[in-house]
Amino acid sequence: MTNIKKYTAMRTIFVLLGLLAASVAVKAQTLTSPDGNFKMQFHLSDEGKPVYSLIYKEKEVIKESKMGFQISPSIAFDRNFSVVEAKIDSCNTVWNTVWGQNSEIRDHHKELWVALKQEKSGRLLNIRFRLFNDGLGFRYEFPVQSNLRHFTLKEELTEFQLAGNHKAFWIPADYDTNEFQITTSRLSEVPLLIDEARNEPLACKSPTPNLAVQTPLMMKSDNGLYINIHEAALVNYPAMHLNLDAETYLMSAHLTPDKNGNKGYIQTGSVTPWRTIIVSDDARDILASNLILNLNEPCKIEDTSWIKPTKYVGVWWEYFTGGGSTWAYTDTQDVVIGQTDYKKLKPNGHHGANTVHVKEYIDFAAKHGFDAVLVEGWNEGWEDNYAYAKEFIYSFTTPYPDFDVKELQAYAASKGVKIIMHHETTSSVADYERQMDDAFRFMKDNGYDAVKTGYVGPIIPRSEHHDGQWMVNHYNRVAEKAARYKIMVNSHEAVRPTGLCRTYPNWIAQESARGTEFESFNGIRPDHQTILPFTRLMGGPMDYTPGIFEGDLSVYGSNKAKLGTTLVKQLALYVTMYSPLQMAADLYQNYEKYPDAFQFIKDVAVDWDHSYILEAEPGDYITIARKAKGKNEWYVGGITDENSREALIDFSFLPKGKKYQAVIYADGKKADWRTNPKEYVIETRTVSHKTKLRQKLAPSGGVAISIKNYR
Repeated sequence: MTNIKKYTAMRTIFVLLGLLAASVAVKAQTLTSPDGNFKMQFHLSDEGKPVYSLIYKEKEVIKESKMGFQISPSIAFDRNFSVVEAKIDSCNTVWNTVWGQNSEIRDHHKELWVALKQEKSGRLLNIRFRLFNDGLGFRYEFPVQSNLRHFTLKEELTEFQLAGNHKAFWIPADYDTNEFQITTSRLSEVPLLIDEARNEPLACKSPTPNLAVQTPLMMKSDNGLYINIHEAALVNYPAMHLNLDAETYLMSAHLTPDKNGNKGYIQTGSVTPWRTIIVSDDARDILASNLILNLNEPCKIEDTSWIKPTKYVGVWWEYFTGGGSTWAYTDTQDVVIGQTDYKKLKPNGHHGANTVHVKEYIDFAAKHGFDAVLVEGWNEGWEDNYAYAKEFIYSFTTPYPDFDVKELQAYAASKGVKIIMHHETTSSVADYERQMDDAFRFMKDNGYDAVKTGYVGPIIPRSEHHDGQWMVNHYNRVAEKAARYKIMVNSHEAVRPTGLCRTYPNWIAQESARGTEFESFNGIRPDHQTILPFTRLMGGPMDYTPGIFEGDLSVYGSNKAKLGTTLVKQLALYVTMYSPLQMAADLYQNYEKYPDAFQFIKDVAVDWDHSYILEAEPGDYITIARKAKGKNEWYVGGITDENSREALIDFSFLPKGKKYQAVIYADGKKADWRTNPKEYVIETRTVSHKTKLRQKLAPSGGVAISIKNYR
């Protein structure tokens, strides 16, 4: 995400107002997007309160909404302001991605910067607005000033006054989890449904005391607008939820507190994250938006050559199937890290992360062209991983006796395969901070260049939540420190992403939502994957772990869970659920049973030159085509909810004048996620940029297409 190319750099700054030089105060400012479709207005109310509004194609998106803060001790930092200065700026540049859905991204926006001064107190606050062709971003800036240096943030008072009772795709606001099922309803119905939505047996829950939902929040208005609210560049600040007044449709910022009730500890000279509002009358534009990435800082890693998009398999899914494999080496639970001698303990005989078994996965990865093998449960401590009650849970440098680090390092290297490290903290983050440097040095000494981190359970330090300021700083610190060791990070149970993968592209993926593992617990609804790209994935890629072929877990033993998709939909997710880190998550034996379907997973790329959103409607369907980076290969994925449908796939994204061979993986005639999920057909046909294909998708089904071999 370096090599910024300015080909129309317009940096003309117009100073609109300076009260030191002029006696007339400008009450309002209007900013329009480069294409003229958006209009943002800013003014001060009669009480001196900052107010903004947003219109798209003459339709109200955000009605007049107030801005500001309540800070401690008991300071109203949202009124009695006057405008000191205002500037308009514009930018039109292109930057190159290290990895991404597109190899180049244009940053084209207009900017309004307003400097405010509070009467009597003399305190200063700046607000910066950037208006793009796909929406608005704004943030607050706290300039260094003589009479305000450190302060405690009690609440951010940013409002989003919506224009109607929109259809919303939401999960309950919670300070410690993002893993709820997504609910679809009118905003007015949220109070009636939120208790049921919160009734999930999750590892750690801390619901907001008032009615609130999480961001990214996706909505659709009755007059055809698609509206997404989130944030960008979350640094040294708590994550934002959205309070909801279900009668007036007023939403407002609700920041994650610590357990003392404070939202943040701020020093002037800093800025807040950007508040983002992405809008279009075409749902495809929401998925195509780069607004959040554009609001993040450019890449801070000078040499990014070691950051590699990765396709992997692993010792993971077997822990969820009910087949008996475990993370723990022994059944002895009375262990003390650094004191217990595991060599004297009796092995339980079903520890998954053992040398012999990991070699099987390395062999499979090498045979089928996968880059890496994830191994969970390799290190001491899994027997007594009791969250919140125990601080010293794991060693991140000591393997179990049956996991030979050096032997596996040499074996994997001989096969051209990497091993992905696993650091589950069970949310004892204080201890992970102490061990982090040793853990990263251990990784580098033993040939690991990627780590999957985990934060299951309540946080230690016990004053903190997963989404609070302290933990936000921790996740960012992990990414920054890992970059110094040239290590890629895939974080699970972390705060939802906000585009920081641009600044630290070694932060290659996150979970931070309900992923495939829940197929083995209490299930995933068929519309889930048609919503996530409009919500969770707006801030960055997700390690969703698709590719489950054997969806009936009763074949392994006691687990009666069943997959919520057809087999072909699992293939299509490799295209529709964007990530530069993609797992073939099933047991390798199941891929050996279906080698023809498995071929798509082997072929599909994980890094792209261009992405084309062909069809999209949140909660219903998505069809996306992507061009593999540096190759004349394209891949298409189409998915649907519980309803069957006919996808229209327009191949006009292909170069003109050439014909290509397309391999189409489709649901069989009788395929159905409930009764016949594994029926599929594979067809090869010739296509060109003129081809339009009508393809039937089964209930909770899909279609996956690989295109290459032009002639």
